[in-house]
Amino acid sequence: MKLADLATPSFFENPYPTYEKLRAEGPFVPVAPNALMSGHYDIVDTLLHDRRMGKDYMESIRIRYGDEGPKMPLFQGFSRMFLLINPPAHTRMRSLMMKAFNARQVESMREVAQTITHRLIDAFESRGTADLTAEYAFPLPIEIICGMLDLPVEHAYRIGGAASRIAKVFEPAPISAEELQKTSDAYVSLEKYFGDVVTARRAQPGDDLISMLISVEEGGETLSHEEIVSNVILLFLAGHETTSNMIGNMLIALHRHPQQLERLKRDPDLIPKAVLECLRYDGSVQMTIRAAHEDAEVAGVQIPRGTVLFLSLGAANRDPAKFTQPDRLNVERDEGRVQTFGAGIHHCLGYRLALIELETALRVLLERLPELRLTNLDKLSWNQRGNLRGVDALTAAW
Repeated sequence: MKLADLATPSFFENPYPTYEKLRAEGPFVPVAPNALMSGHYDIVDTLLHDRRMGKDYMESIRIRYGDEGPKMPLFQGFSRMFLLINPPAHTRMRSLMMKAFNARQVESMREVAQTITHRLIDAFESRGTADLTAEYAFPLPIEIICGMLDLPVEHAYRIGGAASRIAKVFEPAPISAEELQKTSDAYVSLEKYFGDVVTARRAQPGDDLISMLISVEEGGETLSHEEIVSNVILLFLAGHETTSNMIGNMLIALHRHPQQLERLKRDPDLIPKAVLECLRYDGSVQMTIRAAHEDAEVAGVQIPRGTVLFLSLGAANRDPAKFTQPDRLNVERDEGRVQTFGAGIHHCLGYRLALIELETALRVLLERLPELRLTNLDKLSWNQRGNLRGVDALTAAW
């Protein structure tokens, strides 16, 4: 197997047969020089918690794009994001973010999410049809993250295309030179936009996430302008791209399992379980990367220091060694922790907010439009990504 196998039309359509082959090839599979991949639940879970494993973002870029890749401003910018760095810098930045994503503060967003979902449905209910991707799944998380960053929602729509383009950086397989240039141009435009926002927020701070990043100080050190801009871009991207795709994936999974959908309609109390099951069944985040910071032995395999490890969350979530009938959606499933949010010190910071948004999006849609059916279920257009998986459109009628 090689990384290019994660960028074929058949993989974009349905990656799970490829994941089955990945698991069958052994605990680890070489996919590039100095790079291994695993899709076994127990191995992925072990490595996510193993402190010998960390981040070596630039090495993963070199493997995919050669020696010139790490020199690009695009990858330089990403390398400053706290998601992609190691302690102690990661610890300092994550602890700051935790203040904004604590349980009490995030729970207060449930009412905000309910207000937004009802307003979005109000706008298209009378038509009897809608593109749920454009009119529901995309606007909900966009409006919430804009509130947290104190950005005008109309600005988010203006820069949303650039944000979606830079998400291609998270692809496990290398993208073409032409696509890479477009992605780089998109990052430069976002860097300019958020650079101006950060400068303006320094002059007139508020109680938003950007102002909090500007004001943080630890041991007499503050974050640089470049660090703040990179991490605000990350928050904006992570705050909507993963959740909007997941709302669509969730609805597709449920409508492809109509008995499970009807079970949910009869007992809405199952919605939290159903959301976690949909995240397991077809999560929007399919892959994460680690690097061995020292020699290690895992599952009987010697992993030399410096090895880049591609961990397939999507494959781990369908591992039959962990889940009973893993290719079947079961909204009452109660076995195993979903790997979609990662684990260890890099566990998704915004997972509580994501769960609130997903639960609210599903609950309100079932309450308001119980007869809703997906009209393009047999001809879905997947977004041609090996990671951040989702559809370009999801049409519905009721």
